[in-house]
Amino acid sequence: MKTSIIVKNNNKISLWAVVFWVLVWQIGSVIISQEILLVSPISTFQRLSELILEIDFWKAILFSFSKITTGFLLALIFGSIFAIFSSYIKKFNQLIEPLILVIQAIPVASFIILSLIWIPTKNLSIFISFLMVLPIVYRNILDGINNIPKEIKEMADLFKISKAKRIRYIYLSQVAPYLRSACSVSLGLCWKSGIAAEVIGLPKNSIGENLYQAKIFLDTKDLFAWTIVIIVISILFQRIFLRIIDRILIKMERI
Repeated sequence: MKTSIIVKNNNKISLWAVVFWVLVWQIGSVIISQEILLVSPISTFQRLSELILEIDFWKAILFSFSKITTGFLLALIFGSIFAIFSSYIKKFNQLIEPLILVIQAIPVASFIILSLIWIPTKNLSIFISFLMVLPIVYRNILDGINNIPKEIKEMADLFKISKAKRIRYIYLSQVAPYLRSACSVSLGLCWKSGIAAEVIGLPKNSIGENLYQAKIFLDTKDLFAWTIVIIVISILFQRIFLRIIDRILIKMERI
């Protein structure tokens, strides 16, 4: 018994589309003619080229990346574990369901403000990223497990397939697309929520702190430059992480 678990990724960014929106940005900046309101792409990239040469710039990126990535990975692990338990233990599913609903319903800003009471600001982005990603991973993996056709399970029982092979060829192959979908959606969300936590919590040497300082001093060039940094890191992290998942799945299929 062997089922394909390769998931294709068709979400590609076209260069011409990026150029088009940069031109729209430039035209908008020229029309407004007030860089404090809308800085031009040229000024933004000039400022970004200056920031790249600063040590504090890389310290901020390393700090935020490590914290937000940690939150995402923790959510991926615990979300998967909770989903597995919920699929087999009805009482556990009933117990955790209200918690998942509450996490989904409460606004990110409310979570951040409440969390500041108990959590140090340096670890705030870990917790917020974890909370925002957890329900997505949990829901997707639980749906993947619950949507495994009964016929496949019955066939496995009939041929007395071992648990190890069931996990490898049935559960993993069926849940893999749901896991990848969860990661694709939550990777961007964890960055947005994590940076929002930093902007409010203001941990030292973080991207969020730099965004807040740019806003306080009306430094639009810095604001746009750091925003571009966030976008680039988020996209790269998403692409690299999903590619790693795809390669793992491909290798597993060849085994």
